[in-house]
Amino acid sequence: MSRPFSSRRQGFRGLFTRFVGMVLGLIVAAALIVGLQLPLLHPLSSAKVSLVRLTASNASTPLAWPNVGSAALDIPSLGVLESHHDQVVPIASLTKMMTAYVVLKKLPLGIGATGPCYVVTSGDVTTYNEMASLNESSVPVVLGEQLCEIDLLNGLLVHSAGNFAVMLANLAAGSTTQLIADMNHDAATLGLSGTHYADVSGFSPESVSTALDQAKLATLIMKSPLVRSIVLQQSVTLPVAGVVASFTPFVGFDNVIGVKSGRTSEAGGCDVMAMTFQDGAATRVLYAVVLGQQGGDLLGPAGDAALALADSAVSGQLHYTFEANRAVGVLGWDGRHVAFGVTQRREVWWWPAQVHVRVHVSVRRFTSTIRRGEVVGHLVVHGVKRHTFTLRAFGSLSPPTLLQRLR
Repeated sequence: MSRPFSSRRQGFRGLFTRFVGMVLGLIVAAALIVGLQLPLLHPLSSAKVSLVRLTASNASTPLAWPNVGSAALDIPSLGVLESHHDQVVPIASLTKMMTAYVVLKKLPLGIGATGPCYVVTSGDVTTYNEMASLNESSVPVVLGEQLCEIDLLNGLLVHSAGNFAVMLANLAAGSTTQLIADMNHDAATLGLSGTHYADVSGFSPESVSTALDQAKLATLIMKSPLVRSIVLQQSVTLPVAGVVASFTPFVGFDNVIGVKSGRTSEAGGCDVMAMTFQDGAATRVLYAVVLGQQGGDLLGPAGDAALALADSAVSGQLHYTFEANRAVGVLGWDGRHVAFGVTQRREVWWWPAQVHVRVHVSVRRFTSTIRRGEVVGHLVVHGVKRHTFTLRAFGSLSPPTLLQRLR
């Protein structure tokens, strides 16, 4: 009697074990299914963006290109490089920028140093007399006078002395012929494809260039602290000639800091003007170049045209402001949203002459609670410079539960 009872007990145990195994299997399967479906229980958040908070503080104005001749505008730190009627023309004494550039490559000079000195010869006195008779810009010299490199550069760049260009060529290269060859070599190396030099002073109409090339050269030579310190001067004192004034229009006024001007009957009035201006908290430098200006003494119209172009570039800038804690969009689910935006005031300065401002907002997609202050995306301003600003949630918001969605 005991053996059949024992067999039945073992059978019940087997059934019970199988039943428990099936239940556990169903629980595990259900957990897996629920686990796989959990992401679907909370839908992805959606976002709406409105850039009405992007405001321009002033309307744009067109660049004041001159009515005659050619021109260029260069703002190196912002990548702005524009030209108007750019063509190869005589450039008069703008030639002396390359003369100075090549001389300083051969004879580097720091601020406060005098450099090697040159003794004026009878040939140099003759050169001065010839230039003066032709009304070419020059500085009086006397036989035996000693002029050091800094004196010659001061006279060259401030008073545009053609005879100083000749003496610098002799000092640095041994002859004007060699310096001219070096000037043309460097112009080609620098990619100034519209530029060719026939002399060291620019009095020859065969010394030619374009406004764009001269803008590029000006930005290059103004990287030199010595050149900047020289061209900023309204006058210089030379050993024999005494005080001679700058021919660069407006230097020292209206934030003008140089660089070089020139005039001949063939070239007209030419001016390369460097001006500082404020770009938000930053101080930047722009270069306005005008060639072939006509009227009056030629330098006056050239200076006026360069200043008008520079002023129009500064006044034409646009000021875009993203105010702190002002929403640029909302984020959430099914009509329940939380605002987001930048939490610090952000500013972008712009020139419509460059390219159009492009603003892009990228926003994360959420399936869980959005918390106050959490980074929800980025605001990107594209253009010459790429500005990226962090966007944060202005409040907290949880996604709807499954029960709320089923109601």
